Amino acid sequence: MSEQSAGTTSPEESAQDRELRETLGTGLGTAQEHLQQNGGFFPFAITLANDGELRIVMVTPGEPDEDGHVDAGQMLSDLHELLRQGREDFRAVAIVSDVSLPEHGSDGIHGAAEHRDGAVRAAIIPYVPGAGGFTFAAMEPDTNEPSIWVD
Repeated sequence: MSEQSAGTTSPEESAQDRELRETLGTGLGTAQEHLQQNGGFFPFAITLANDGELRIVMVTPGEPDEDGHVDAGQMLSDLHELLRQGREDFRAVAIVSDVSLPEHGSDGIHGAAEHRDGAVRAAIIPYVPGAGGFTFAAMEPDTNEPSIWVD
């Protein structure tokens, strides 16, 4: 079955979808690895450059507060700003962060990928810590609004 008959209307859309899947999948997988190896991770991005290379982008966390917590919200804002400034160099980006999922009673990995042509794809992976590391639930689709290629 060709991609055309599978419901895709043009090769550009299927390439866009592949680029979103690749960028988001790389981000979510990287976050899972960081959790298993380090017990946590700071927000980061995966970019798909115009040359086809995937790269990780991180920002420096601010000073911890009196309880030792870093402002992850500020890090996400800094990431968005950095990516918006360099967006002409990217075909797609995925921003990944550690989130609280009260409806699951756990934490989760949230990833949101955005393509320069306007498509957005997002997912969460709930997880719980255990004696032998982390247990990850199945990935679930999520919603997200464009944030990089907006003016």
